[in-house]
Amino acid sequence: MAKFADMKQGTLLIVDDNRNILTTVRLLMEDYFERVLTTPSPDSIPARLREDKPDVVLLDMNFHSGINNGNEGIFWLRQIRRQRPQTQVVLFTAYADIQLAVNGLKEGAADFIVKPFDNDKMVATLRDAFLKAQPHQKGKPAKSGMFWGESPEMQSLRIMVEKVAATEANILITGENGTGKEVLATEIHRLSARADGPLVPIDMGAVSESLFESELFGHVKGAFTDAKSDKPGKMELAQGGTLFLDEIGNLSYSLQAKLLTALQRRCVVRVGGAEPIPIDIRLICATNRDLRQMVSQGEFREDLLYRINTIHLELPPLRERRADIVPLANRFLERYAGMYGKQSLRLSAAAEHKIASLPWYGNIRELQHAMEKAVILSDGPEIGEDYIDGEPLRHQQPEEAQTLDEMEERMIAKTIRECEGNLSQVALRLGITRQTLYNKIKKYGL
Repeated sequence: MAKFADMKQGTLLIVDDNRNILTTVRLLMEDYFERVLTTPSPDSIPARLREDKPDVVLLDMNFHSGINNGNEGIFWLRQIRRQRPQTQVVLFTAYADIQLAVNGLKEGAADFIVKPFDNDKMVATLRDAFLKAQPHQKGKPAKSGMFWGESPEMQSLRIMVEKVAATEANILITGENGTGKEVLATEIHRLSARADGPLVPIDMGAVSESLFESELFGHVKGAFTDAKSDKPGKMELAQGGTLFLDEIGNLSYSLQAKLLTALQRRCVVRVGGAEPIPIDIRLICATNRDLRQMVSQGEFREDLLYRINTIHLELPPLRERRADIVPLANRFLERYAGMYGKQSLRLSAAAEHKIASLPWYGNIRELQHAMEKAVILSDGPEIGEDYIDGEPLRHQQPEEAQTLDEMEERMIAKTIRECEGNLSQVALRLGITRQTLYNKIKKYGL
């Protein structure tokens, strides 16, 4: 029996007063679920629903000796449906009572399994129940948006992600611009026990110092001129889910201390308020900068680095995982061919060779844009090599800048396009401050 897309996913809770059955089913299902939890008593179900947020519950119908009418199972089925309706319940009974099974299905059970059970039947039934759970889970996509590819670098990373996603460990993702750090953060959240909670992203490089506390911690009405009403911060909005702090390396030294204090105390105080508000979040941070070097240069707090860096995941640049470049290009080709009504479009052998040989310094983002342009510009059934990078490169003549200002203007304009107008990323890539960037944009009328 194949695993879920060859990757363990989700949380299974087994409730049965027979400890031998608990052990047997747990050992069987550990190959198919990220987490397999067991309990011999249904009295612990409410706590498990709150704390572990299972995708599927395998629920015994009878728990007291001599009672076999299934009423206990129906009672707890109703409790589960009431407390956590997105959790799918599979009933587990030693009696092949069709009427009882029908009653359970009418009450909202996903399916039922009869004891003694068949291993393949057990796996298939619980797998199907897990798949039914996905569309109902708030903030959890039914499908992964992550492209793992086949390169050894990405497969090693995938193994690590599968190990750490289900934990509460803080994670730091590093890698060059365009390598997919936010996509990886989304995947970690999707695979976590918090997947039915919110994933709240915030670009730290885009938050000004004056608005930092309001943005992260919230504010109360009247705290400042424009505070017309109470507003929760991003940390509150991420309650029960994941807070993703992108470009954490762009946070100023003084603001790092305020972030650290909130993380250590596990609570925030809104601007203008006095009441501490507890926060329950899982933290994922990302940066394209070398934080350890920044620590040595006095630009990043060492204690904050330790706090956010329980697990470090490094996304390799595309040029270091060349086995994945053409498959990833074909993935984008399929997406944009469908979008633009060119479903039969394919890459020529020469185009594939060129795609595989280019350095792609903008990584996945650059490749994605190049494929969209190629799909738009192509006319025939194949995309030729000339159309890679958005226009027929064979006929493109390089322009020579006559002055340093012209060279600078073209460099800034090119970087703005590559960063999709994200000026924080533009400033970071060019190695200048945002204010300097704004001045140059104004100077050149960009």
